[in-house]
Amino acid sequence: MQKPSLPRGTRDFGPEPMSKRLFLLETIRQTFRRYGFQPIETPALENLSVLMGKYGEEGDQLLFKILNSGDFSSGLSEADWQENARKLTLKISEKGLRYDLTVPFARYVVMNRHALTMPFKRYQIQPVWRADRPQKGRYREFVQCDADVVGTDSLLCEAEIVLMLHESLRNLGIQDFTVKINNRKILTGIAEVVGAEGQEGQLAVAIDKLDKIGQGKVVEELKQRGFSDESIDKLTPMFQFPDQSQAAFSQLRSWLATSDVGLKGVAELEEVWQLVEQYGLNDARMELDVTLARGLSYYTGAIFEVKANGVQIGSISGGGRYDNLTGAFGMPGLSGVGISLGVDRIYDVMEELNLFPETGLQSTQVLVVHLEAGARALGLPLLSQLRLQNVAAEAYPDSAKVKKQLDYANAKHIPYVVLIGSEELQTGQLTLRNMVTGEQEKLTAGQIVERLTRA
Repeated sequence: MQKPSLPRGTRDFGPEPMSKRLFLLETIRQTFRRYGFQPIETPALENLSVLMGKYGEEGDQLLFKILNSGDFSSGLSEADWQENARKLTLKISEKGLRYDLTVPFARYVVMNRHALTMPFKRYQIQPVWRADRPQKGRYREFVQCDADVVGTDSLLCEAEIVLMLHESLRNLGIQDFTVKINNRKILTGIAEVVGAEGQEGQLAVAIDKLDKIGQGKVVEELKQRGFSDESIDKLTPMFQFPDQSQAAFSQLRSWLATSDVGLKGVAELEEVWQLVEQYGLNDARMELDVTLARGLSYYTGAIFEVKANGVQIGSISGGGRYDNLTGAFGMPGLSGVGISLGVDRIYDVMEELNLFPETGLQSTQVLVVHLEAGARALGLPLLSQLRLQNVAAEAYPDSAKVKKQLDYANAKHIPYVVLIGSEELQTGQLTLRNMVTGEQEKLTAGQIVERLTRA
């Protein structure tokens, strides 16, 4: 007999973790709605022509490709089998699992552009798949929560993203976090002033690993990528920025004085800081981080990354401004900006910090216990009345001893139990027991419905 197993990097979720996940998702969903975002969904499968080339070389390697249906190898020659993996894959696979929600969203916008009101604000909560090496906080299948605005280049959108991040995390109980922000124009400016113009992509891939491998290893990788010693020496200010935002902006303006595009990036970030201040955000957890690059190749303006402090987990959110993404699908000039919140990593943070409310585990509010068969004549109508009042209620389906039924209620964190036996059948007064305090009282069915509706 074959032993059942799961693919590495994937998980099952039972009732308790699902209750927590639904609490997390609904909290984020409510925040998105308050900012005027509308929900959409896209298929798990996308054509590889949609996905390839949007995430950089490393991202393309992490795409899950799906073999063509039927005899996928028909028509292939011996020479085809000798080709490199990339070329061969494109001949035997036309579809793949989505890597993120942003590229499918861009495809959706282009295909539905005549039906959308611009600017279009959407949120999307669905699983994505990446052929990554599984480790703590990193899975091959995970859920993302995305919020994007397309059809405007206003920096007000960046400021509202900062506000949404603060509101979402604080509503989940995560108080100690940092919203790191950079701008791709600044990275382009840095490449110019260090004499590596046009190599900002290679620079971004290397410095994006700074938190993981440290400055020394980043320098080694830059050398391997063809950066001269002179250019690397000129990068020294990147690793020595002051923590205070205004001082950092001042140092940036001085360092990038000869780069128009770099100075434009600085000006954009300063405006975001000013707008957030005008919104009146209390205790803003914003940090300018010029080493923040993010490897995705489609960001053209602001870049966001959120870290939960005090826990050994990677970034829990990221995103940025993309001016050219829809251009790949025949719709140039449509600017957009968005963020993605990593549900699984946020879940792990909340578990580690014990932030989930106990009430989130209560799927049922009251259990009706029939102590004898005739009790169902009172218990079943009571169940219907409770459910009509939106009170989650259930009955233990089997004939069993009282202890077993009460143990069932405790195991499911059910706070109330209604006991119906011979005495209750005679008097019409049912016994309502509070499973938390142990207190119980005699009430009519109507009184129980009224009491639990208020609970």
